[in-house]
Amino acid sequence: MRYHASEKLEIIRTVEGSHLPTKKTLDMLGIPRTTFYRWYDRYLEGGFDALADHSPRPRSIWNRIPQDRRDDLIEFALEHEALTTRELAVKYTDEKRYFISESSAYRILKAADLITAPDYVVIKAAEEFTDKTTAINEMWQTDFTYFKIIGWGWYYLSTILDDYSRYLIAWKLCTNMRAEDVTDTIELALTASGCDQAVLRHKPRLLSDNGSCDISGDLAEWLEGQKMKHIRSAPFHPQTQGKIERWHQTMKNRILLENYYLPGDLERQIGAFVEYYNNQRYHESLNNVTPADVYFGRDKAILHEREKIKKQTIHQRRLQHRKQAA
Repeated sequence: MRYHASEKLEIIRTVEGSHLPTKKTLDMLGIPRTTFYRWYDRYLEGGFDALADHSPRPRSIWNRIPQDRRDDLIEFALEHEALTTRELAVKYTDEKRYFISESSAYRILKAADLITAPDYVVIKAAEEFTDKTTAINEMWQTDFTYFKIIGWGWYYLSTILDDYSRYLIAWKLCTNMRAEDVTDTIELALTASGCDQAVLRHKPRLLSDNGSCDISGDLAEWLEGQKMKHIRSAPFHPQTQGKIERWHQTMKNRILLENYYLPGDLERQIGAFVEYYNNQRYHESLNNVTPADVYFGRDKAILHEREKIKKQTIHQRRLQHRKQAA
């Protein structure tokens, strides 16, 4: 139990004025003798003010981020306003070669009043998928999403996404959602990935939902000719295709900020965002590397270099603390 300074002083005066022995008085008050004598020594040395509790935290922390680095992070954040604190911390580590954790970045920016809304939305989900892919081009996810172009009507985006790396291999803006549109997109993906020419033991499996084009006989016949296995998700269970559904949400959060009056305008915006998503956007589920880094095998080297930077940064902070303490 914690006591305020006024309560400690009252206990000291009660013990001083008691006709009973100190031990018996303290037993009646429920105060340990070691605690009382610690208070009493502080009171004799510094008076009433010395009885106030002090923070147990040390005055200096060896791993504290230097002020110049804090200021530099704030400037960096102002130059990259579109990034979340997670993306900002990773980008700062990569470009400045100085490790700052996501939590530290959040605290620094919060103290500078640069964070006005929560960065996270908590969504309850399963811990992990039961059947995980272990390599690129092992399984592809495909799905349609839709856009409305003013004066033109509805257009549909067909996408092929690599399940392991989340890399967007191919996409096509269509006027319909037919089996032919799906096969056209798959052909683009086969060409882009090299799976149409390389000697493969197995071509990528195709994971889709149960849309009319996905369950059509034309698509089944075409996939059989390509020797590609087709897997369909359970009805009314979009979580099976969670990766491509999440891509649709991320993309639409950016693309739908504008109105489009020509199909070519929408197509250019989608192309620009696909380029950004594949090659620049740090993906939290990929240990904060880009889908292209995983798809082209650069991720292990990048993560190794970040770990090296982290160790160097911690070593620098430790040395700086020792110099200040000397």
